[in-house]
Amino acid sequence: MFDSGKVIAGLIVFVVLATLPLWWGTLTGKESTVPDPVLPPALAGQHCVLSAEAMRASHMDILNEWRDRVVRDGERIYTNEDGREFVMSLQNTCLGCHTNKAEFCDSCHDYLGVKPYCWECHIIPEEGR
Repeated sequence: MFDSGKVIAGLIVFVVLATLPLWWGTLTGKESTVPDPVLPPALAGQHCVLSAEAMRASHMDILNEWRDRVVRDGERIYTNEDGREFVMSLQNTCLGCHTNKAEFCDSCHDYLGVKPYCWECHIIPEEGR
């Protein structure tokens, strides 16, 4: 117990150094923020399967539903709420307009830290390589 002062001092130094990244922004007055991703504008005259808000919120669910319906049920045509029909195909329907994978897919997926498995089967568009 003769070294208790050194042990306590060492623990205090350890706690300060270990938590430094957590409170450094408060001390310096600078907060680091990640900028929101900027998506390229939609192509003129092109209609997406759903509205932009609906696609942002649930495109992953739609793509999973399409995959199941095409592969398991053999269905190929999707009819949206406006009555427009689309071929259920990531490669032909979605990537027909959204050709730049780096600008369109990767910007949001990287921002959110999501690693989709789409490209294990699908070919990356030429413009997006």
